[in-house]
This record gives sequence, C-alpha cells and structure tokens, in this order.
Amino acid sequence: MKRAWNRGIIRALMLILRGLNSPDQKPLALTIGNFDGVHLGHQALLQQLRQAAQARGLETAVMIFEPHPREFFTPQQAPTRLTSLREKVELFRELGLDRVQVCRFTRAFAQMPAEDFIHALHEKLAAKYVLIGDDFRFGSGRSGDFALMEKFGSQHGFEVEAMHSVLHHDVRISSTAVRDALAHGKLHVAEQYLGRAYSISGHVEHGNKTGRRLGFPTANIQLRHNRPPVAGIFVVRVRIEGGEWQRGAASLGVRPTVATNGRPVLEVYLLDFDQDIYGKHLHVEFLHKLRDEARFPDLQSLTQQIALDVEQTRQWFEKEHGREQISA
Repeated sequence: MKRAWNRGIIRALMLILRGLNSPDQKPLALTIGNFDGVHLGHQALLQQLRQAAQARGLETAVMIFEPHPREFFTPQQAPTRLTSLREKVELFRELGLDRVQVCRFTRAFAQMPAEDFIHALHEKLAAKYVLIGDDFRFGSGRSGDFALMEKFGSQHGFEVEAMHSVLHHDVRISSTAVRDALAHGKLHVAEQYLGRAYSISGHVEHGNKTGRRLGFPTANIQLRHNRPPVAGIFVVRVRIEGGEWQRGAASLGVRPTVATNGRPVLEVYLLDFDQDIYGKHLHVEFLHKLRDEARFPDLQSLTQQIALDVEQTRQWFEKEHGREQISA
C-alpha cells in the first residue's frame, strides 16, 4: 500500500476545544473516534473527511475521547496506548485538520443516551456532515450505531456517511493490528500500517545517571503512559526540537539490571552527540529492534552489552546508508 503520510502538510492554526461545545458555531464536517496511532485507516478516513468538507464549504473537526473509554471502564485490561494526547494532536495538525474536539470520558458522558449524543453533535457542534467508521458504537450501553445516526441525520438535515475498513495484504488496518506488530518486534509491519515509523515523543528529564557512569550518557524521555506497546533495545533516530535528526540507540523497558520498581523508562543514547538537552522535547522513531531486555549479573556485563548494542547500531546505519546510496 502506498503511504499516505506527508509531513510537509502542516496547518499552523488548529483549534483544540474541550467538550461538546463550539465557540463560533461554524458548520463542521465531523468524524469521531479514539484514533489511537492515527494509522493508515485513520488517515484514509481523515482524507475523505477533508474532501467532503471542501466540497461542502465546511471546516474539518475530529472528536476524540480522553481517557480512552476502555481505560475508564477496565484500566487493567485496557490496550496499551500507541499515541499520547499530545502526539495525537500533533499528527492531526500535520494532516491539516481545522479543529480537535477533546471530550473528557466520564461516567456521566458514558451514560448519555445515544439520541442525546447525536443531538449535541448537530445542535452544539453545528455538524452538517458526519463521517464514522462502519463499526462505530456510541451512547449509553453502546446502543448507538451508524443506522441510528443516519436516521437522525435524515430527519434533521445533516449528512451521515460510513467509512469502511482499509486493508493491507488482506489484513484490516487497526490500532490492534499495530499493537500486535509492535509487541512481536515487527517494526516494519507496524510502519506499513502507520504509514510512518512508530515513534514516541516527550521531554528529557533527569534520571539516575546510570548511563553516564557506565560511559554511555542517555537522554531519559518522559513517558505519558506506564505501558508502552514496545519493549527492548532499538536502533532509533531522534529529532530534537528546533534541531536536526540524530542517530541513536534506545532502551525501552523496566531496566531489570539496575532498577526494581518495574516502571518503564525510555533511554536514548545519541551517537557522536554531546550537548545539554535537559528539558528539550524529543521525537524518537523506532527503526529496528536489536534484542529483548535482559538481566545481567553485574554492571560490567551490562556495559559490555551496551557497547555491543551501540556498535550494532552504527553498523545498521552504515548498512542502511549504503543501501540508500545504491538505490539513489
């Protein structure tokens, strides 16, 4: 499948609104969902939304829920997050949306009758065109579906369309499929579903300086959620806010040799880099998995393995750079 992603499409001004409210009542072309990962299926839906909005002279809007409904009802069984709220908003901005409607998912919101939810879309958000996935459910007890919204729309004068699934080699592209690929270390498959490399963004925070003591100073990235969808040692490339891409090796996991609290940490060692970046916002793309996490008997053994990981990272980049030159 041809990638739909284009980082050149950036809309500088995008409204971020809270709840079922619109300050200006501008007519909207609206879509609704969790959009975790903003994968190719989501991107196809958003492209269709933009086309419909342009044809009807409407602004584009996407409604998302925070937290994820499954995080609210069953936090221990909820799926791992592919994207934080900030990452999701950044992706929406790059895809050229006009506004994002962030609805806080509470018990009261979950108990809203499906008819009241549709009425709010039409009356409070001025939705004139609504595009939803063919399996989207909403309202108390998940009683609302496409048929109900289409019926309501025909009665109250707004259009409703369904977006069907997007397939890649007969596999339905979904957030679940992306998580499964990442969990099995298949970064190239996840990239095919996402249309871009899987990434994590966050600010650099102070750690316990273990990497520096071992001779490999790392940037510790603040994680928004405690259950990232990947774990292990990776080849990465990193963009520092306001700077160029850097090459690096990353460890994402619970650091079994040096920590016992079980808290996942993302640590990035940047190759041939020596600058103070504490507090900076980093965008980390995962390119290749080197190995799983492991517990080592002592720090010397860990240091030796880190040195090997760094060398393998350099070799990977040299090999990939050579391929690029040949293909060019």
